[in-house]
Amino acid sequence: MKTRLDINSFDFPIEKIKSGYFADKYFLRAAEILTKDDYNPIVLMQVFQRENVRLCGLDESIALLKRCAHNPQDLKICALHDGDYAKPWETVMTIEGRYRDFVHLETIYLGLLARQTRITTNVDHAVKAANGKDVLFFSSRYDHYSVQESDGYAAQIGGVTAVSTDANGHFINKKGVGTMPHALIACYNKDTVAANLAFDKYIDESVARVALVDFDNDCVNTSLQVAKALNGKLAAVRLDTSGTMVDKSMIEHMGMVNPTGVVPQLVQNVRDALDKEGFGSVKIMVSGGFDPKKIREFEEAKVPVDTYAVGSSFFDGNINFTADIVMVDGKPAAKAGRVYRPNEHMEIVK
Repeated sequence: MKTRLDINSFDFPIEKIKSGYFADKYFLRAAEILTKDDYNPIVLMQVFQRENVRLCGLDESIALLKRCAHNPQDLKICALHDGDYAKPWETVMTIEGRYRDFVHLETIYLGLLARQTRITTNVDHAVKAANGKDVLFFSSRYDHYSVQESDGYAAQIGGVTAVSTDANGHFINKKGVGTMPHALIACYNKDTVAANLAFDKYIDESVARVALVDFDNDCVNTSLQVAKALNGKLAAVRLDTSGTMVDKSMIEHMGMVNPTGVVPQLVQNVRDALDKEGFGSVKIMVSGGFDPKKIREFEEAKVPVDTYAVGSSFFDGNINFTADIVMVDGKPAAKAGRVYRPNEHMEIVK
């Protein structure tokens, strides 16, 4: 049986929300009119979207309704689960109750569903493209810090195997992973080997030694230098060559393949060099500009990648949700073009 996150695991600014601070103004106008008219009908609100998606944000939306609605005990909520797949126009949640009790929450729960479903869907596509290889969520630097907890949760629902910040791992008790930024190498006078030796000396041995090897735009030679210096401790190398740069090992391939950034031939060059020097156990991680399309192309070409670290592309796209009143006091009330669409897969929220 599927479970939901505890409604108290979310940190809501409850009083601000109840005051309407985060609500679109026209919802507040509607509440004002209904209050002054002493009218508060029982409505059935239906929520849907228009794409093939993998859902997320339902648990947080439910928690929002239960903690920030007026008289939440009087609401009847039915919903699918985070991680479920949904088709265009499929009802993902219904809310039944006095309209004035939850009118101020529509802006917020639609936004929660839109953002988290977009991330989960994008992650799902990337994970499927990767054919069982690890996909890492390295996206937090591309947005405001306040969304890291929910973003990380959405990414993990989608299937990533690791996240980059502790906040990303909040909801399932995971710590962020990562080794070093280019900045550490710069601090060690641009010496990648020195930076990795310092990492090996001072960072707990339980943390895998993964070397960032593109600082000098010479991934092959840098990978070999670090592998030799760490003397068997190197777990993997990470290629992060800029899309505007051509790695030194790619010069001889100019004119035959696209040479810029992390391309299949560069990965193959590094793999061949490591294998030749006896470092066949050292894995290869790639990052920089990866999305489901690029991952799929690498996999179809059987490029020897072990792990994909993905960043900004997890925020791509425009998935949005709509909420409609479809029943008022038990009678059909949907606007033209809309209709009540029951969904037998939804469950009543206890």
